[in-house]
Amino acid sequence: MFKIYNSISKHRRITLFLCDLLLWNLSYYMAYGIDKNNFALSGDITVFLWALLIENICFVCVFILFRLYNKLWRYADIEDFFYAGIASLTANLVFMSITMILGLFLPEFNLGTRIYINFALMSTFFVMMFRIIYRLNKILERRNLAHKAKKRLLIIGGGEGALSVLSELSKAPGNEYIPVCIVDDDKEKLHRRIAGVEVVGTTYEIPEICEENDIEVILFTISQISLTDKKRILDACTDTHLEVKIIPNIYNLMTSGVPITSSIRQVEVEDLLGREPVVFNTEKYGKYIIGQTVLVTGGGGSIGSELCRQIARLDPKHLIILDIYENNAYEIQQELIRKHGTDLSFEVQIASVRDKKKLEHIFSTRNIDVVFHAAAHKHVPLMETNPEEAVKNNVFGTLNLVETADKYHVKNFVQISTDKAVNPTSVMGATKRICEMIIQTMGRRSKTNFVAVRFGNVLGSNGSVIPLFKEQIRTGGPVTVTHPDIIRYFMTIPEAVSLVLTAGSLAKGGEIFILDMGEPVKIRVLAENLIRLSGFRPHEDIKIEYTGLRPGEKLYEELLLNEEGITKTDNKKIYIGKPIEFSNGIFFTHLKNLYYAAHKNNKNLVEEIIAEIVPTYHHEINGAESLPEDIDEDENNSSANH
Repeated sequence: MFKIYNSISKHRRITLFLCDLLLWNLSYYMAYGIDKNNFALSGDITVFLWALLIENICFVCVFILFRLYNKLWRYADIEDFFYAGIASLTANLVFMSITMILGLFLPEFNLGTRIYINFALMSTFFVMMFRIIYRLNKILERRNLAHKAKKRLLIIGGGEGALSVLSELSKAPGNEYIPVCIVDDDKEKLHRRIAGVEVVGTTYEIPEICEENDIEVILFTISQISLTDKKRILDACTDTHLEVKIIPNIYNLMTSGVPITSSIRQVEVEDLLGREPVVFNTEKYGKYIIGQTVLVTGGGGSIGSELCRQIARLDPKHLIILDIYENNAYEIQQELIRKHGTDLSFEVQIASVRDKKKLEHIFSTRNIDVVFHAAAHKHVPLMETNPEEAVKNNVFGTLNLVETADKYHVKNFVQISTDKAVNPTSVMGATKRICEMIIQTMGRRSKTNFVAVRFGNVLGSNGSVIPLFKEQIRTGGPVTVTHPDIIRYFMTIPEAVSLVLTAGSLAKGGEIFILDMGEPVKIRVLAENLIRLSGFRPHEDIKIEYTGLRPGEKLYEELLLNEEGITKTDNKKIYIGKPIEFSNGIFFTHLKNLYYAAHKNNKNLVEEIIAEIVPTYHHEINGAESLPEDIDEDENNSSANH
């Protein structure tokens, strides 16, 4: 390989030398012919040839001394071209000196001033122009090759973001995009050029402009824009059936020094939510975290890990990440080490909330102030076929944690709940409703502020439909939707965590906090938008198949029970559901029975008891067995003590 490369390099230098040799000789011939007014050289051929030999020797020696054949002229800049001109003038000076000295002894070698001047001008001009043309030709070759493989790019927005993108693209000829045109709603920019790219129209003309200019990719670069306008523009982009990309938070990227183009990403569904995101006000709501020991269960999951990230920024005294799945726990551990190093005091505990003795050990030795309980089985269809596991983990794992927190005088306890707990049709949703009831019961009797936070589907979380859709699109489809009319409330992971952290600061005991998540979204529309934003046509390039509602699934989710009313909080996006009254004695009797059924792995009996605990649970129960009079109680389960 090296021999081939060296051979090619050698031939390039020889080719360049031969071209220079031709240019020197041509320049001398023209200068000599012009001076003698005789291009046939009749009568002067001997002197001409001797002078030509001297000229070639001078130029070869000078050009070699100036190392002009060691340069890569396809990467040359203006200094290199100037250097070549100096070398040519130097060679001319040496040639003139030698011939003038010879002319003292041989008068025929007195060539004359006109020949020297014309030869110097022509040889220098030809040497420099040859290299300039060679350099430009290499640039055009690279651009032509690159353009053939590049995607034609439309840029939305003619501001600083677009300028930064265009600047970086021009500096990186190997990038995958070629900017074709820009659209901007500022009429003063219309038909003007930004870094050489013309603003051809407004965002209202995106489909027409894309068709006229054979656009392949759309890049959204506007940072300061209302969510209404952003959604309108992105909706127009989806109509083009082209791939749409976006640069988020341009100001932060520009001030951080990170290359703008490295942050280009695909447009996500959260960009189309059409509402202002819920933002956690650290100064107002984060004080209860500062200087405290905080435990996050399920800390390696999507919600739990984001909780850990945001809590780490609030200067806790110590953070404890508890998770049964060591891979997830390891990932968030390494991420926090990279971001915070020794500035953050934290540890990882591999444990299950089912293990009451391990929880006792952790709480008794750590002096925990705040608990965020995110650990749970959440997959609806799987819990339908494994209801006893949903009960063991969700219900009695929560009960273990709640009782331990109460025993060791934790200040705040925040339970992660779900809108599936409202009028549940699934075992998972029903177990989450039981968890809310546990929180409300303990909130009445404990000095710990026990609260639950209820929200809808979280975009990108484990079990969310979005990662599934993306993978199905990546593999060419089909995209599977359970029902054409199914709708869901959606929020982002940072929004969900903001709500959880805010709820912790508002906690007084026994509340169920509810987020105003705007309008629900049809899953079918969501799937179609994801397909379009990936550059495909739904139902044509990527098929959508309707598979039917899964076990425990319903067409729409609710945020409130019929019996619940809502109360406003200081945060206009957060409400409090009115607690529903129920008998504590009957409730804990049911829990004791549920514990027995779950640990006997009696699925039918589990579902029957769940229905007794949660009156709004609508589920088909197949002939359950009856409870025996004597129930074997596990000494590690404290629910039997109530």
